[in-house]
Amino acid sequence: MTRFVVGMIAAAIVAVGAGPATAQTKTVKSEMRTESGTIEAIEAASRSVTIKKADGTYVTVIAGPDIARFSELKVGDKVNAKFYENVVLRMKAPGEPDVDTATKGTTGSDLMLPGGTRAKQRTITATITAIDMNTPTITFTGPNGWKYTSKVEDKAALGKVKVGDRLDIVWTEATVVSIEAGK
Repeated sequence: MTRFVVGMIAAAIVAVGAGPATAQTKTVKSEMRTESGTIEAIEAASRSVTIKKADGTYVTVIAGPDIARFSELKVGDKVNAKFYENVVLRMKAPGEPDVDTATKGTTGSDLMLPGGTRAKQRTITATITAIDMNTPTITFTGPNGWKYTSKVEDKAALGKVKVGDRLDIVWTEATVVSIEAGK
């Protein structure tokens, strides 16, 4: 997980723990951003596409084997991409089993030009392993030795969770890409 997302998670943990027993789930602020650019170069052997973004910078992306209509891309085509990210936290009941799952998929477009959606979702159980009220910080661990410590702004809310509390973190990312024919 990116440092930004994990920081949001640490801040939101206290909000989930601070609510009443019936409000055990919290959605961390979702983010949607859009970028567009023009295809400047295509390398078929490596399946790489170089895109010039609106700000004049270049980015090269690799189209994996699951991108079925790669051969239809042309230099000069306009690429529009929407990136979505969402994190949901849920406090776990005592004795509830841990979770560590990941799913992903790609769906192609039925439109005239290539495009489609790629999504992935990861769910893990994390345990609060330390709370420092002086700093104030919270530390939690998850599967495969994953450990993260973050500063928490709301000291009062931090006091409403305790070491040993467990939560599920569901992190979803999706990218929707559409192509417009170049001029």
